[in-house]
Amino acid sequence: MLSCDICGETVTSEPDMKAHLLIVHMENEVICPFCKLSGMNYDEMCFHIETAHFEQNELERSFARINTIQYRTSDNRKDNTLQCRMEVNSSVHSAGASNHPKILAQSLPNDGTLKQKAFYSENLTEARKFLKSKEKECDLSKIKGSIYKTMYSPPECPFCGRIEDCSQDMENHVKTKHANLLDTPSEDHDQPLYDCPMCGLICTNYHILQEHVDLHLEESSFGQGIDRVQCSRDLELAHQLQQEEDRKRRSEESQQEMGEFQKLQRQYGLDNSGGYKQQQLRNMEIEVNRGRMHPSEFHRRKADMMESLAIGIDDGKTKTSGIIEALYRYYQNAATEVRRVWLSTEVDHFHSSFGDKGWGCGYRNFQMLLSSLLRNDAYDDCLKGMSIPCIPKIQSMIEDAWKEGFDPQGASQLNNRLQGTKAWIGACEVYTLLTSLRVKCHIVDFHKSTGPLGTHPRLFEWILNYYSSEREGSPKVVCTSKPPIYLQHQGQETSISSLYS
Repeated sequence: MLSCDICGETVTSEPDMKAHLLIVHMENEVICPFCKLSGMNYDEMCFHIETAHFEQNELERSFARINTIQYRTSDNRKDNTLQCRMEVNSSVHSAGASNHPKILAQSLPNDGTLKQKAFYSENLTEARKFLKSKEKECDLSKIKGSIYKTMYSPPECPFCGRIEDCSQDMENHVKTKHANLLDTPSEDHDQPLYDCPMCGLICTNYHILQEHVDLHLEESSFGQGIDRVQCSRDLELAHQLQQEEDRKRRSEESQQEMGEFQKLQRQYGLDNSGGYKQQQLRNMEIEVNRGRMHPSEFHRRKADMMESLAIGIDDGKTKTSGIIEALYRYYQNAATEVRRVWLSTEVDHFHSSFGDKGWGCGYRNFQMLLSSLLRNDAYDDCLKGMSIPCIPKIQSMIEDAWKEGFDPQGASQLNNRLQGTKAWIGACEVYTLLTSLRVKCHIVDFHKSTGPLGTHPRLFEWILNYYSSEREGSPKVVCTSKPPIYLQHQGQETSISSLYS
């Protein structure tokens, strides 16, 4: 059975319902069966009934379900019995619909639950009276029992579960036994009202207020838990980002340090790019390619170099002799503004070549110092029969001194290897070599400036004391028996063979 949502009329099939809607409600004016509102179409009327008369509409649908039950349980009854039952249902529906204004006009209890139950009870009372009047005319005792079992269950207390016979008894029970739980306090008790400190909701009971506040606290605790989880995730993400940034920074610093170290290696000849021989050949090839050296000259110089390397003696092509004699003549005759000059013993000057250009100054200054010592009779016992060695030979001699135990710290800094490299040497390596040759020498360190603007007056005072004589009335130019001084300063080695004032 299908029930019309507008007028409540029941039909047996869906085509009949469509015909009913077309004839009664679509072609004719649609009127609300509850408040007689008109002047709208079918869809608007359905929306109006669902929103404005929801409870009344639910009652109509309940009676429609009753009709369906009755129809299914009595298909084998006679036509007069079926006709009588339909009459009863139609009458029940009419009675319920006619009583809607009456029910709405009555004053209902303030409690929301009691409102619904009272409304429901009024409609059931009217239906019950009407069924009793019709029971004598039609044999519907089974139908009435089915209706009672389906719709007329005794009311149950929503607070304690007690069952009463009628809704009026249930209403009295709730008002007397559970007045403190109702939204509106009973007239006999002047109960205080409690405001929620968190949202301002008014509660009639302290226990209800406590439960309400507990819900707020649980919600707040849940939110705080989510915040703590989110904060933990944020801290973890920040920690990961910090670790990634630290790794990136360390990698960049390591790459920068490695680049600087490789630069220093190239600067001091420790980059395994070859030594004296390789550089000599490479630079001579460049000169040939540029047209500044004839190929025959290239081969001649290469042969001389190979011979020099084989015997370990410098070929003398970079040597300049007579330096001290030239200085003596200059200061004696030309330099009239100079009051006093001190000169070392005779020394030869050695300049760089294609093979050591850019890194061989330490070796060349040692050759200059050794050329002066070989002319001094005081060192005949140590240097007798010795010639000026070439640069690869000097490297070999220093390595031999390291093997004998001289200057282990300096050896470790240069990886115990000089041959085949362009490694720089300084005062420590020259001291190691001379000491291994039993030449008495010492190192004087002026590690910081002793005058204004980074000057070294104490250094010059020490050099003056080294060369000068205590005798008064000495000549303007003094040729001493002192060998030249091997001076190492930042990035450079120098030989001091004269001093003037």
